[in-house]
Amino acid sequence: MNQQLLAKTFVELADNLVADFDLIDFLRLLTDRCVGLLGASAAGVLLADRDGELRVMAASDEQVRLLELFQLQNDEGPCLECFRTGTPEAVPDLTREVDRWPRFVAAAHRSGFGAVQALPMRLRDETVGALNLFHAAPGPFDPTGTLIAQALTDVATISLLQQRTVHRSTVLNEQLQTALNSRVLIEQAKGKLAERQGIDMEQAFTALRGYARAHNRRLSDLARAFIDDSEPLHGLVP
Repeated sequence: MNQQLLAKTFVELADNLVADFDLIDFLRLLTDRCVGLLGASAAGVLLADRDGELRVMAASDEQVRLLELFQLQNDEGPCLECFRTGTPEAVPDLTREVDRWPRFVAAAHRSGFGAVQALPMRLRDETVGALNLFHAAPGPFDPTGTLIAQALTDVATISLLQQRTVHRSTVLNEQLQTALNSRVLIEQAKGKLAERQGIDMEQAFTALRGYARAHNRRLSDLARAFIDDSEPLHGLVP
């Protein structure tokens, strides 16, 4: 494991405790680093909206985003179970869970995954979402990697909750709803850029994210400007 990158990741996650941050980009950082550090094939984050309904907020690639959506649409899978119980779900071999989650297991296999870990985003008794790590091959999970994944998840959860005051639920719900609205804008911008440039959705997201970081802009603000054609975005589009 890259110890330097691990330390950098904890610093980056902790920085969000005191700074205004882009929640979508923050969660994408979490999924990307889990894949890069922990040997997972892919990762995704589900968060609950103001009504307690789970939404896909970040994914390390388009394939796993669609699989997370499939879980929500079919109301079955380890990630939903993790959120509902507030406890981790470790499934080293998905073939053994066919009776429990038949549709999810079939979809996961079609996507090339044979194992999954779901870790709760929880602070004390409150669970706000789940981090999900997908593995291509079945097999036992590394105990050290699992501890690190949960630690990263815990830091991310604290970052989400750090702005709560006396009205803690209202503050978080507003924050998550804003992030959900931003997610819609970003998905629209991804689709528009992919169509215009003849690239796939993942490449479109990478281009948007890179442009936003290079120009010190929030992803959602950039997405809105691109969708509305309200300003020239040299370097992003011809």
